[in-house]
Amino acid sequence: MRTINYIVIHCTATQPDVKIESIKRYWRENLKWKNPGYHYMIKADGKTVNTLPIDQVSNGVAGWNSQIINISYIGGIDKSGNPEDTRTEEQKKSIVKLLRELKSTFPKAKIQGHRDFPNVYKACPSFDAKTEYSGLS
Repeated sequence: MRTINYIVIHCTATQPDVKIESIKRYWRENLKWKNPGYHYMIKADGKTVNTLPIDQVSNGVAGWNSQIINISYIGGIDKSGNPEDTRTEEQKKSIVKLLRELKSTFPKAKIQGHRDFPNVYKACPSFDAKTEYSGLS
């Protein structure tokens, strides 16, 4: 098992109704990624989908991925494409449940948002994950 130092929250920077398969296709065809961007994706209805085993490296944060588990909720932008916290109550509950499970396995891992890494110039996940989940760290 690889060393996990961070559990990172992302948004897909899409509308909340985008299908996971279309996101995965974008990664493969446009970005030419062999592995998904996230280990888990949370649909608007709260369903958690494991898109990559956690013992494999995903593509969530350039330069850091070997020590990260990446989680994303589907959404994160408003109708005009601007960053906005669009998490549903179901997504919020599922994220907390997943974070608790992962923290029980990786108790030393820090929980933070994509935007909390050095040299990241994006709003992802469109809310302050570091503060919101500080009680779980």
